Amino acid sequence: MPKDDRDAGRRLLDAGLTLLLEQGYYGVGVQAILDAAQAPKGSFYHHFADKEDFALQVIDDYMVGVHQALDASQSDSTRPPLDRVRHFFELVVSGYESEGYLGCLLGGLGQELSGASPVFAEKIDWCLASIGGRLAATLETARAEGTLPPDTDAAALASLLVNCWEGAALRSRLVRSPEPLAQMLQFAFTAAVMCPPTVGSAEGRARTP
Repeated sequence: MPKDDRDAGRRLLDAGLTLLLEQGYYGVGVQAILDAAQAPKGSFYHHFADKEDFALQVIDDYMVGVHQALDASQSDSTRPPLDRVRHFFELVVSGYESEGYLGCLLGGLGQELSGASPVFAEKIDWCLASIGGRLAATLETARAEGTLPPDTDAAALASLLVNCWEGAALRSRLVRSPEPLAQMLQFAFTAAVMCPPTVGSAEGRARTP
């Protein structure tokens, strides 16, 4: 593929992330994406089968950044396990700040599309589950080291953190402020140590998001 074609695809994905965060899936059209990316008219369907394929690829691209933040935080052996988990969310807050606190792409598109599109519902659920799975591994380390009680259900606790985060991200978007995110982290990590979900509890049996 010629270099300018690759560059056009990259610009379209970058523009798509911003526009989907700002306007949602139904609020933005292909022409607006082309204009924002300063891409030639034929380039959209050269890189993407249709608008649905485009949005799914934007989600994949978004998840690359999410997993980079997970890599950076969860592999940091200088921090205790619970601090690694919290640091991941703090890195995400930094990303939200650079975008003007527009919230989480997964949560926004999930609210908009999951009821109408099984494809998007399955995709976004899988993405959230992958985040929860990686956090659960670190929380399990915290449990094994004694930072969390021995009967803590790490998978359920990770699920709870992800679910609470998505709600806080929505509120952060509404008020365009990091305060709901900070409040969620303070409460969640206090509660995680004081009374985490345990194996056999209703939370423990819940499916990781």
